[in-house]
Amino acid sequence: MTSLPPHIADLMGKPVHDIDTPALVIDLDAMRRNLNRMAEFAKKHNILWRPHAKLHKSATLAKKQIKAGAVGVCVQKTAEAEAMVAGGVYNLFISNEVIAPGKLARIAALVQKVSEHGGQLAIAVDSTEGVVRLAQAMTDARALNGVANVIDVLVEIDVGQGRCGVEPGSEAVALALEIRKHPALRFAGLQAYHGKAQHLRSAQARREAIAKAVDAVVLTRQLIEAQGISVGLVTGAGTGSLVLEAASGVYSELQAGSFLFMDADYAKNERDAAQPQFEHALFVKTQVISTHTHHAVCDAGHKSHAIDSGMPLVHAFDSESELDYFNGGDEHGILRPAAGSQRLPGLGQMLWLIPGHCDPTVNLHDVMIGVGGGLRNGTVQRIYTVDARGAMT
Repeated sequence: MTSLPPHIADLMGKPVHDIDTPALVIDLDAMRRNLNRMAEFAKKHNILWRPHAKLHKSATLAKKQIKAGAVGVCVQKTAEAEAMVAGGVYNLFISNEVIAPGKLARIAALVQKVSEHGGQLAIAVDSTEGVVRLAQAMTDARALNGVANVIDVLVEIDVGQGRCGVEPGSEAVALALEIRKHPALRFAGLQAYHGKAQHLRSAQARREAIAKAVDAVVLTRQLIEAQGISVGLVTGAGTGSLVLEAASGVYSELQAGSFLFMDADYAKNERDAAQPQFEHALFVKTQVISTHTHHAVCDAGHKSHAIDSGMPLVHAFDSESELDYFNGGDEHGILRPAAGSQRLPGLGQMLWLIPGHCDPTVNLHDVMIGVGGGLRNGTVQRIYTVDARGAMT
């Protein structure tokens, strides 16, 4: 804790009321229940899970997930992978395309580091040029280190996201064949993540979207295997759809990450009856700093929480919130009575906000303060550094 600012380090063991505002706070009890429910779900369905570390950006939390049964973690950026490895996480999948030679050289260096610890690094590709550049970086690293390291490579197919990934079918087959040409690369399977499906509000809409994704995976796998190539892994899924991929019999690994914290946007989804009951565990603690006839103002503006998925919810402990949050700018939030209420908080009152989107919210903070015993009367038990904050390259 010595590297932390005194006002943070000195919080250990202190009551929750002593946390200055605005601050990013984890309800440790809720997070623990979420983690246990995910581990039990994966075990019940005999499926691997590799949560996204881009959610929490903490090597300590990544290791906690691995201890609970995860096979490793996903990251999206080379710098995120470096932060995880520096923190002692050695089984990683960069579930994204990397093209720049400088980044690929860094990835090749990471392969060497994780192999020294008995780990494994994998990466996604969606172009022949990407495969060739990756192979060159690995070959150069082999010559430099004198060690014949191999990186696992997964072909990404576009199953509905409309972002990265080749079209399912013959294009994916061509990439698998290309990967097999390079001694430093090992074809490991398919990346088939449907991000858009995660936030389809109705359970039926998600079922229909994932059914199409499964069809695309089955077609692609059949064509690759017809070439005599084994498709070892099919990885994908998110918190919104994980029950569907798990039940498909096609996916062998789940990448769901948001389940650990559960943001306000996921709370808008109609819950699938088969999904574990995940709870909100990440909050922005804020204080009312100004009061007026029809509104109040708190000290948590959009510098403390991301608004790409909408405004945060004002947490209510026992019932629906009596307050709605409106954007007040960088440093301020505007609070107004919710429909059917006339109540406003008093000056100095502490409130808890549920971020609209957890991942970019975490990236705005240096630390996450872990509270055990509840947000009302708990104590600070852990302080997690956001190791991969700003890790964008």
